[in-house]
Amino acid sequence: MATDKSLRDTRLVFYREDVDSINAVLDAFLKQSAAKCALLIDKDGHMVTHRGATKKIDVDTISALVAGSFAATREMAKLLGEEEFSALFHQGKSDNIQLSLVGDRALLTAIFDDQTTVGMVRLYAAEAAKRLAAIFKKKAADAAADRSEKAPVEPDAAFRKSTATALDDLFGGK
Repeated sequence: MATDKSLRDTRLVFYREDVDSINAVLDAFLKQSAAKCALLIDKDGHMVTHRGATKKIDVDTISALVAGSFAATREMAKLLGEEEFSALFHQGKSDNIQLSLVGDRALLTAIFDDQTTVGMVRLYAAEAAKRLAAIFKKKAADAAADRSEKAPVEPDAAFRKSTATALDDLFGGK
């Protein structure tokens, strides 16, 4: 079970410049692979960003299902003695989905049709995942540095005493 502190320490918050960097990687991936669209989804199933032809896709539902699919596959991997599988592929009649683990935080999801090959998507998805993981690693290091510089400040004794007195007065204490 995750503690509040561990959640604060591991959760990343993305700002506009972060999303711009991520989108640049996704745009390059789409150009190289000829996939229809790319989605970056956190492992909890929340959409981080998406690029390409996504107007006809319910990206929120796909995000939740992708995360669920990856979680189920992780459990299958454990049954086979693997820690987890780093990529998944789902093949349909006309559309396919390639899921690639990005670091330990997110899933790069590529949706593509028969205009490209699985091999092209896998090759470029692996490279994009490495580039995205580097962005996440830098972001996590920056966040950790910010947290260490902004250590929690304990209220001084005078403040604690005045607060306790005010509460006692308010609630009829001593």
